[in-house]
Amino acid sequence: MTGVRVTHIPERKKNVPLGTRITRIVLVVVLAFLSAAWIVPVLAAVLTSLRSFDGILTSGFMSLEGGLSFDNYVRAWQSGGGMYLWNSMVITIPALFILLLLASMAGFVLSRFDIPFARGIMLFMLAGNLLPQQILLIPYNRMAENLGIFDTHFAVILAHIGFQMGFFTFITYNFIRQLPNELFEAARVDGCDMFTMWWRVLLPVLRPPLAALGTLGFAWIFNDLLFALALIRTTGQMPVTVGLLSLQGQFVTDYTVLSASAIITAIPTIFLFIVLQRQFVSGLTLGSVK
Repeated sequence: MTGVRVTHIPERKKNVPLGTRITRIVLVVVLAFLSAAWIVPVLAAVLTSLRSFDGILTSGFMSLEGGLSFDNYVRAWQSGGGMYLWNSMVITIPALFILLLLASMAGFVLSRFDIPFARGIMLFMLAGNLLPQQILLIPYNRMAENLGIFDTHFAVILAHIGFQMGFFTFITYNFIRQLPNELFEAARVDGCDMFTMWWRVLLPVLRPPLAALGTLGFAWIFNDLLFALALIRTTGQMPVTVGLLSLQGQFVTDYTVLSASAIITAIPTIFLFIVLQRQFVSGLTLGSVK
């Protein structure tokens, strides 16, 4: 029996139209420009945080004269950076946990149970996100004073829960609606009640969208300035966004320490995105392919 020799025929390169190639080149140039516009200020902030204030005054921001050091990070941490960062975590983590918990429950009930005016309730909750935060600052301030929670972390946590609840519920509501009915019917046949169905059946399936919401919500709450500025006055209660404002002097601002504080502030969000990157991307792309 003689062997048959199979020759590999190289694939022909597809003839890409000239218009398509020009479009691709333009897109690459535009995206490269946008990437540089985002990366250059970040690199400038990192460089500024590693230089001395006297070196910047004498040589300019982009010079490397005088060497680089991490002294500014130590000064930023000792000047209250650690306390401000802790306060931000005390506000962000409970608010985010309660938001994800309540949004998963509300989305489950509104999408899978026969509730009168369920769609109207969903739209009413979502309508709160259409109002600018600036309009709500004075009412929130007065409500916090009347309730006796002004100048506390609890007031800021309640503000974030109330403002973000509609969007979080809207995302979980639409995702749960796409799940097959057989999943919940099988759980009912097995004798699962409402809580067991939510805990053992729904939450494992909701992991990708909850991870995406958690990453976005962490960035929004952690980087919030308006609510914290309107509801907190005591220095020991301020989150990191308000604490950065205190580092700015009336006449002279030490941009080296300010840049170091800004870099420290960005570390938790970057770390969370790296840890939840796979779930974040999969949560954003759910439903994009049928």
